[in-house]
Amino acid sequence: MSTERVSSSDPSLPVRVRELATAASRGPRYPANDADRHDVAIAGVALPLRATVALFVATAVIVLDETHRLVDPIVGAALGGGDPALQTSVDRFVLFGIVPFVVTGVLFRESPARYGLTVGDWRWGLGLLLAGLAVMTPIIAWFATFPEFVAYYRGAAAPLTQLVVRNGLEVGAAEFLLRGFLLFALLRRIGPLAIVIVQVPFVLIHVGKPEIEIWSTFLGGSIFAWLDWRTRSVLWSALGHLYVLTLMIVLAGGTTG
Repeated sequence: MSTERVSSSDPSLPVRVRELATAASRGPRYPANDADRHDVAIAGVALPLRATVALFVATAVIVLDETHRLVDPIVGAALGGGDPALQTSVDRFVLFGIVPFVVTGVLFRESPARYGLTVGDWRWGLGLLLAGLAVMTPIIAWFATFPEFVAYYRGAAAPLTQLVVRNGLEVGAAEFLLRGFLLFALLRRIGPLAIVIVQVPFVLIHVGKPEIEIWSTFLGGSIFAWLDWRTRSVLWSALGHLYVLTLMIVLAGGTTG
């Protein structure tokens, strides 16, 4: 009776891996409509109106957040000033979330779904997110042992439920501002270069955090922006950002209650 030797290696495996990688990186097209292409002439310079407004709004709300003007006193009065961390999160939810949402609907007269407020391609979004978090979790755990991270995040310690709520308000709104409202406005005018451009404000708003974290936002922010481009949704980067921030606070700063 003859026996047949079975190879332990599958010669088709590299092909399937390449096909999977190709499918994972096959992003959608972002065709521009007439409003996306509309220019306005200012002092002889033709500026793309919608992209310019998005850049101005994103810059303005970041400055307002930094200077604690306009929104901060109103939110503080409404909350009674009892929880400064929650007030900061609500401030940013208003500035980074509600303001661009209103601009999208009232000024642009567009559906927020066109700017990432949608589930998008959830199969790839969920799969890519879980794969990325599997890689990031041990890296976050390692960073959380560094003295500078412990010193910075110790002050953010709170009960886990409060952390998730606070962080969710803040990072969800920030993702919509930078990788939804701004990213998709720029994508339809200048193409994929928008993925790089939105890293500039994202990196700058991390100034003051541990230096390693500031530098790491170049890579992490680019991956999140690519994920939103790939899925047409800010949901997956928001969930990833929420997980990473909450895990860092829990491991480096601990929880209370």
